[in-house]
Amino acid sequence: MSFDLIPLQSANDDLIDACGNDPGQICEWVYDASGNATLSSIIGWAVDKPLTILIVLLVAFVGSRIVKRAIVHFGERLTAERENRALAQLQKIKGIDKITDKVRASNVLQGEQSELRTKARTETLTSVLSSIANLVIWTVAVLISLGEIGINLGPLIAGAGIVGVAVGFGAQSIVKDFLSGMFMLVEDQYGVGDSVDVGLASGTVERMTLRTTILRDTNGSVWYIPNGEIARVGNRSQVWSRAVLNIDAAYDTDLRKAQQVMQDVADDLWHDDSFVDGDIIEQPKVTGVQNLGIDGITLRLVAKTDPSEQWAVARELRIRIKEAFDAEGIEMPFPQRTVWVKQEK
Repeated sequence: MSFDLIPLQSANDDLIDACGNDPGQICEWVYDASGNATLSSIIGWAVDKPLTILIVLLVAFVGSRIVKRAIVHFGERLTAERENRALAQLQKIKGIDKITDKVRASNVLQGEQSELRTKARTETLTSVLSSIANLVIWTVAVLISLGEIGINLGPLIAGAGIVGVAVGFGAQSIVKDFLSGMFMLVEDQYGVGDSVDVGLASGTVERMTLRTTILRDTNGSVWYIPNGEIARVGNRSQVWSRAVLNIDAAYDTDLRKAQQVMQDVADDLWHDDSFVDGDIIEQPKVTGVQNLGIDGITLRLVAKTDPSEQWAVARELRIRIKEAFDAEGIEMPFPQRTVWVKQEK
């Protein structure tokens, strides 16, 4: 029995000498057919290694395509969820019971500009995520391929790790900016054309990248703000806005009459189809006395409007309320002071 094992052991040693400790299938087939260790080693290296590398690259290609499709689907789902939330809010505000055809660009996203903004946001998000996924997949594929041709990956990975740590420490703020920009895109906190207050500055968003947000304020100044520096965002342009007016009346004014005049003026504007600078989407409401000031009594009126149209509506309401007050003889206060003169006897 022990003598029978010697030829088998010798054959295994020859196979290991020809094809290595982990022989490939092709090298083993050639050795079994020819018995030539040199020929088996050459054909195994020339065919087996490239074939393995080709399979790795093919798997990487297919995997990158699948991941890209999944990311596109993810971006489309995010957009759809945002549109559905906006639709639900508009249905509640405007009393829409049913919307057919699903024309979201006009009914939900407030027109073509909002549709383009949503499309651009989705394309940017999917492009960035796809690029990151492709980088990871092809880096792994290249490392596996280098390992197949006999390159020692240990020093290479260690050197890349050291460089990565150094770059990470040196570029912490840049990484923070990019991550913040990614979350802003995913959550759709704001977009181009929105009027926002980011604490450091406020104004209209002119451009937005993964690293910076560019605003233009009412004075025309352009602000470049790193996304990582934005701790909180107030968006005045999502789904709906609100015009808030504080109107002063004199102390001798009939306040109930003044409130009714303001309510009538706001209702007239609400139903006025000729006013095209803004759209009131809910019946305005006079909430009542807001403040008893030094010079007069402040009455508050609120009107819910389409996004970014609150300022145009507020300006028109102020003009009409002033005209109505003049017609009704309601006095708007001016600074008044009572002066006591002490006379010495």
